[in-house]
Amino acid sequence: MNPTSVAVRAGLRRGWIELRNTFTNYQDLWNYFFPTFVLLVAMFFMRGSTVPGTTFSLGARTLPSALGMGLAFGGMLVLASQLVVDREDGTLLRAKATPNGMLGYLIGKLVLMSAMALVSMALQLIPALFFLDGLRVTSAAAWFTLAWVAVLGLVATLPMGAVFGSLIENPRNLGLVMLPNMGLIALSGIFYPINGYPGWLQAVAQAFPIYWLGLGMRSALLPDGMAAVELGGSWRHLEMFGVLGIWAVLGLVLAPVVLRRMARRESGSRVAARRERAMQRAV
Repeated sequence: MNPTSVAVRAGLRRGWIELRNTFTNYQDLWNYFFPTFVLLVAMFFMRGSTVPGTTFSLGARTLPSALGMGLAFGGMLVLASQLVVDREDGTLLRAKATPNGMLGYLIGKLVLMSAMALVSMALQLIPALFFLDGLRVTSAAAWFTLAWVAVLGLVATLPMGAVFGSLIENPRNLGLVMLPNMGLIALSGIFYPINGYPGWLQAVAQAFPIYWLGLGMRSALLPDGMAAVELGGSWRHLEMFGVLGIWAVLGLVLAPVVLRRMARRESGSRVAARRERAMQRAV
């Protein structure tokens, strides 16, 4: 068996083990359930409001948008933060020291992040069905759209998360990625349609994956008539595929280069120096 196949198998096994461990870690369980609880409570109280110009529940419209936001957030921010933490505690250095260890490490993280994203979607979608009306959950076409948007969204965001995590050395600097993403969430129509925004803000939102993931999830779960309140009056699947595809290609090109560069720079002395700085901050 060639070394690459061994690394791939090891990465798949690593991802499964890490996923299993998240369900026995109280902090990880909190990270799953608390944001989900907050979103569900918000949608519950929004269910009586309606999307402007329609009689459709604003809460039901928000649910698929939140699913798309969760994919983008997990793909870019959670993976980036895990890379930063693993670099600081020496996990990446140990992976680098084994043959094809970085490949196995990366595959493990991709498996973990993808599974976590799907679990988070299920935790939001299933309870919301009990108090939100109008969602298309019995249509095979809806589930097909949900599947391809989720897969393409993960491919578009996970490599970029790896890029961001490779470029950030200090965990304190994660805010440099998080704050712009929070701003994009506000601009991307997750909680309210963006039709009333100035044209230049709409253009900014449409340049990033968050808007398109929200739109894709809405196209899967909302009635076809709700496309009328979107920009352009349609779900724009072709444009969605194009923008997410561009981000996917960009990430897949950049991620291996940046990860190799980061791995080459890792050494025992750099890990020790980061630990020393962390201890000084703690004191």
